[in-house]
Formats: sequence, structure tokens, C-alpha cells
Amino acid sequence: MKILMPLTEGFEEIEAIAVIDILRRAEIEVVVAGLKEGLVEGAHKVKVLPDISLEKIDSGDFDGIILPGGYPGYVNLGKDERILNMVREMDRAGKYVAAICCAPYTLIKAGVLQGRKATVSPSGKKEVSAAAKYCEDRVVVDGNLITSQSPGTAMEFALKLVEVLAGEEAMRKVKAQTLAICMGD
Repeated sequence: MKILMPLTEGFEEIEAIAVIDILRRAEIEVVVAGLKEGLVEGAHKVKVLPDISLEKIDSGDFDGIILPGGYPGYVNLGKDERILNMVREMDRAGKYVAAICCAPYTLIKAGVLQGRKATVSPSGKKEVSAAAKYCEDRVVVDGNLITSQSPGTAMEFALKLVEVLAGEEAMRKVKAQTLAICMGD
């Protein structure tokens, strides 16, 4: 599996870094692509150097895309036509499309949430409810679409992604290694 995580100014650090770390522990290749060259500053002033810039990748080389939230990160993702097109193309191809916190807003803009089950940060409930079947669950899987609510659900989101992408055994291994506890455990 090869997964793309685009980063833009204002991304939510916990949602990005926790997910990257957990997926890489499960030996899932995660390519972090900045929307521009150089360091990207998160919502809480943490600076991250992406692996590559978005302009240098071919989205067809990936099995899925994961969008972190954060303000103004999710707004910036939703304004970028390259991201919207990648989300549409991956969804049409049945590849994995995942978003956490307010990043499902980008999925709405891309037109991939219509009639599907999804969750979002409580602040985005109205918008997601208008476009999708809103669920209160902390992590929601609807076919190739995976959504989650907030920085506080990032570990559960990451572990669910591992389970979907690499299997339950890989998820249990990483969960044990990290002593992760999820709601319902």
C-alpha cells in the first residue's frame, strides 16, 4: 500500500503526525506531500518538512489519500483544485479516501460524500449532514471512505486505517506496540 498525505499551512499536527507514524509502523508507505516546496507550518506552529511537493507526484501511483484537518489547513485543502481532483479520481477508482476533523469539508467540495456515511468534527456536523448520512461514531467506514472527528480520535482513526489497509493482525500488532487504548476497548 502507498498512501498520500498532503500537508498545507494550518494542518492539525496530531491528526497528521499520529496517522503518519502509526501507518509507517504498520509498514504502510506514507508519502507526505506539501502543497508547496519547503517547510509547512501546522495550526499550532509545528513545522514539518514534507517528503516531496505535490507537483512532483502522480496521484495514480497511490492506493489512497488521507486528509488531516486543522484550521486553516482544511480550508486550504478545499481551495486546492489539485487536491479536489485527486480525491475525485481516487474515489472513482475505488481507492481509499480518508479525512479527519474538518477535512470532510474537502470531500464535500470534491463531491464524494453524497449519500454516504461520514463523521466530522462537531463544528462541521451541519455541513456534513446536508451532504451525507452523518454518524456520531468516532471513526466511520463506508466502503473506501473513512472519516473521523478530531485530534482526540486520531489514534483510533490511524488504527482503523491500518486495519483497512493492512489487516486486523497488523492493526493489533501496532496497537500492542504503542499500548493504544481506543473507545470501546
